[in-house]
Amino acid sequence: MRAHGHARRRAARATYILAQSEASARWARHLTAAYLNHGCGEQISAHQVDDATLVVSELVTNATRHGRSSCRLQLSVNHGRVTVEVQDSSPVRPKLRPADMMAESGRGIAMVRELSRQFSVLGGPGEGKTVQAVLAC
Repeated sequence: MRAHGHARRRAARATYILAQSEASARWARHLTAAYLNHGCGEQISAHQVDDATLVVSELVTNATRHGRSSCRLQLSVNHGRVTVEVQDSSPVRPKLRPADMMAESGRGIAMVRELSRQFSVLGGPGEGKTVQAVLAC
């Protein structure tokens, strides 16, 4: 007798390399929206797409501005959860500052953390880092 199990569906994943350029955040938003709306293999709500494009924009902007390098954007979807990872070559971890609504900058990481179910910074000294945000369903 042969047992038949259910096939496990793998998480859909996309990886993009983005130049150290102010235009990279715009490209990252475009790529994220296209991937989540058409290429990820799951039905993603418009609200999740909006949150993901905002998170991607903030993380890519930080990576290209403060990481002083190109960056790698990786998007994955598994059972409705969207994971965003942005890797750069700087080992300096992002700083979480109290949100000052009057400041022109410095609110991005606080906003990313607020939109995320999980937020982490991975990597060791000298190796660069990966900032990961898992968005709530």
